[in-house]
Amino acid sequence: MSTRASSFDDTRTLQQLPDAVEPTQVQPSEKDIVDPFLVTLDSSEDPQHWSVLHKWVVTILGGILVLNACVPPSGIVEQVIEEFNMSTEVATLMISLFVAGYCVGPIIWGPLSEEFGRRPVFIVAFIVYVCFQIGMALAKNTASLLVFRFIGGTFAACPLTNSGAIISDIWDARTRGKALAIFTVAPFAGPALGPTVAGFISVAGVSWRWLFWVLTIFAGVCWVLILVAIPETYRYAYIFSTPKLEMIGIMPQWKKTRKTLAQQVEHVLARPFKILFQEPMLMASTLYLSAYPIVFTVGHGFNAGISGLMFLPIMLGGVTAVIGYLLIWNPRYEKEMARCAPEPVPPEYRLHMAIYASPLFAVSFFWFGWTSFPSISYWAPLMAGYVMGFSISWIFLSFFNYIIDTYLMIAASALAANTVCRSLFGAAFPLFATQMYEALDARWASSLLGFISLAMVPLPLLFIKYGHILRMKSKYAPTKRLPPTRSKESDKTAA
Repeated sequence: MSTRASSFDDTRTLQQLPDAVEPTQVQPSEKDIVDPFLVTLDSSEDPQHWSVLHKWVVTILGGILVLNACVPPSGIVEQVIEEFNMSTEVATLMISLFVAGYCVGPIIWGPLSEEFGRRPVFIVAFIVYVCFQIGMALAKNTASLLVFRFIGGTFAACPLTNSGAIISDIWDARTRGKALAIFTVAPFAGPALGPTVAGFISVAGVSWRWLFWVLTIFAGVCWVLILVAIPETYRYAYIFSTPKLEMIGIMPQWKKTRKTLAQQVEHVLARPFKILFQEPMLMASTLYLSAYPIVFTVGHGFNAGISGLMFLPIMLGGVTAVIGYLLIWNPRYEKEMARCAPEPVPPEYRLHMAIYASPLFAVSFFWFGWTSFPSISYWAPLMAGYVMGFSISWIFLSFFNYIIDTYLMIAASALAANTVCRSLFGAAFPLFATQMYEALDARWASSLLGFISLAMVPLPLLFIKYGHILRMKSKYAPTKRLPPTRSKESDKTAA
């Protein structure tokens, strides 16, 4: 059977169709022509036309799904070491291998969600993740612990890429920032609440396995929520699964040019290096968090449960940052949209917030390090954690909005690339973070990170100035145009 053309401008192709219009017939005016092969979405099917309440429900549920990937078991490490007689380095692998799974998972989940839709990928990933959490709770030896953690991390990485892509699907540029700000609370709530829960499980005399049973139950509830409350949000999944396309036998150009698996992997892996400048920030924050048990457990003599509570100011700083974004930055962005209309706001505008957050991020390291003496009240390093949570939230919001605005319909792959790159650092640095803080002490180790953060302060400015040049050279960014400048010639061309 011959392959039909994807364009219906060809007369020979039209003649092959049963209801084709003869070329000799009088053609109606161009405005009156209704293309029978034009596939559109009903307003009820288009995610951006959902009610505001429906969008917020899906956004909040997407944030809840992310919590599965953000609850570290650091508070139960001592129990695991005692039961399996393993070294501290091997026990730390429980955390590192889970994060290492984020390097593999996004390469799979991002492109798959752009191929088959967000919903089926969520359903498959979460049911497998639940199974491996059960495996963790029943593990009998060190090898099974490490293998289950790595595979579990691979499947837990699904919401790290696809939940952010859902926000890109259902919100337009004007409202996307608000949604992403609320969504940001989840990635900071998990690392703050996880050590607290695990720490109190440890000091309460309950087996460490209960942490994984709790995580299993939570993941199972999330899977049910996906089934009943999260519909498909990817518009291409609607368009290219419609019976009309199958009926007329069209192979859309979009599918003709689809990349092979090898090309897709290369496509995703190439982009992390373009956004690598962000990752030293994450590396530094990972090391920063690794210092908490040393400062508060060793320095101030707190037990694991109380030491876990010391992470809460980081979450409170993140919540304050979200409120500040909604009250200050989002209204400014809406004004910029009105100024640039009808052209879109350049993605680099999203990075202005990072100009203020980057110096605060560096200050938080020096503050934390030089107030970590046992003779100084623990409130001083706690407040440094608040500043750290505030600043990293603004940095996170700036760059996630920037990535989504830059890559638009392939936001899932872009966020996947971002997650892979962050996770490479997140998996490696816990392996020596504790040793670094013990060898250099908290003062100088934090100062080292502070100096590294200071060196990165100019980076948002550089991207604001030269980011449009990088987008012009990008193969994947559809937002390649320079900031809009209206002129008589451009108005004449548009007319």
